[in-house]
Order: sequence, then structure tokens, then C-alpha cells
Amino acid sequence: MDELCGIKIIPVCPYKQMELKLPGVELVGEEITLNCGRLGNSMANGGGGDDVSLIFTYGTLKRGFYNHMLIEDLMRTSDAVFLGDYSTIESFPLVVGPHGIPYLINLPGLGHRVRGELYSVSSDRGLARLDELERIDNGHYERLPVEVTAEDGGEKVAAVEAYFAHREFGEAMWERCGKEGLSEFSMALGGKYVRRDDRPSNSSFLGDIKKFISGDN
Repeated sequence: MDELCGIKIIPVCPYKQMELKLPGVELVGEEITLNCGRLGNSMANGGGGDDVSLIFTYGTLKRGFYNHMLIEDLMRTSDAVFLGDYSTIESFPLVVGPHGIPYLINLPGLGHRVRGELYSVSSDRGLARLDELERIDNGHYERLPVEVTAEDGGEKVAAVEAYFAHREFGEAMWERCGKEGLSEFSMALGGKYVRRDDRPSNSSFLGDIKKFISGDN
């Protein structure tokens, strides 16, 4: 098994039946390779370095969900590329908290293997905008490593990250949800997501989470 920039070549890729014309993504037979240098250069649009990050999305950033508009915006500036449908190797709790917000909780071995989508994003502009959305500096989510595999049974991909519920409240939220997790954040659940502009004016992420966990909501 070859590696390129620390990212393993993935046999039986989800694109094997279609022509690939993505910068830094090459299809040879039934193998997909991610050329980090080329992809990074394309994303940088003439600057910003060659770094690329792989992000596993499982909630409202997925296609068809409200916050996917951010991913689409990054794609327009060549700061993001969709790589396919993937699932976590390990089981994790996936729950829905206040305002219909999904949370992946870093308690490996509990819950289910979680289905989502894998994106390559520029490690400067792209990742910064995702971090801002997920409020990692404010104790809402934290970006942590996770291993995923292609939905069609391909090899696992290391060096991937996902946005997990912050450790300060993740386990408490799991308990509040009766320790019953989801394998996928569905379109039906996505329809219950409340946009930030539609939430009460006195709403705050951490305050609403505390109320949710205490049952005072």
C-alpha cells in the first residue's frame, strides 16, 4: 500500500465509474490518489502554501443540509473538494442537541459507526472558515483525528479530522440523550435544525447546551 503525503491510496474508490477532473486527485484503474502538493497549490490560487486537511462531516455541512452553503462557497474558491461518502471505522455516539444541532461525541466504542462525507479543504482559508463556524475557540466543538473508510468498502484513511462535541459537555450530552445514538444525521433531522438567526435573541451555544443537559429546556 503506497502513501502520498501521509494519505493512503484508496482502492475501489467511489469515483471509479466517473471521470475525475479534480486538481490533485488522480484515478488510476480503481485507485484514487490525493496529491497534496497539487491540490494545495490549486486551492491556494497563487499563495497560501500547499497544506491540505481532510475533514469528515456528519451533520449540517453535508450536501443538502443548511450549512453546506459554506462548503459550496469554499468550492467556488477552490478551497474545498468533495471526496465521497465515508463512515467512521470505530463506533461513536452521534446525538442531536438543542436547536437540532448534531454532535459527534468522542467516546469511541459507544454508539454506532457514523456515516458522513469526506472533504479536502485548504488548511489556511478553508479550515479557518470551518473552525469559525464550529466555534472551536469558544468551547463548542473541537477538531480531533478520526479514521474513516469509503462506503464502498475501501481502505481506511488516516490523517482525517472531524468536529466533535467539546469534551467539557460531550459525555454529559450522551447521558442526557439516554445513551442512544444515531448512525446518520438524516434529512428528516436536518429539517428540525434551527438556524442561528431564528433562535431566541438571548440564545447562546454553551448556555443552551447547559439547559439541554440539565433538562431545563
